[in-house]
Amino acid sequence: MSMTPSPQATGLADLPRAVLSVAAGMIDTMERAVVGEARVRTARGNAWEAVLADRARAHQRDEIRRQVAHRSVGSSPRSKAVHASGSLALGRRS
Repeated sequence: MSMTPSPQATGLADLPRAVLSVAAGMIDTMERAVVGEARVRTARGNAWEAVLADRARAHQRDEIRRQVAHRSVGSSPRSKAVHASGSLALGRRS
């Protein structure tokens, strides 16, 4: 009993891989032709875009938190009374 695959079985199994490889190469070539060499998406480019998007989201979250904090100061009657009396600055509670 030989463990070596027959030439026919090997050729049949390799056919789908060869077709996929040629198709991937054609898609890559077409992308470069259509969008240009400088605009081809890469893993590094995708990662950098993700970093920039994360930074933008973090900036927006911080801005919203600042706006909410600014609007919430002095919005309750107790808060207005505390700020008006100045007792908060002295460390006393009314």
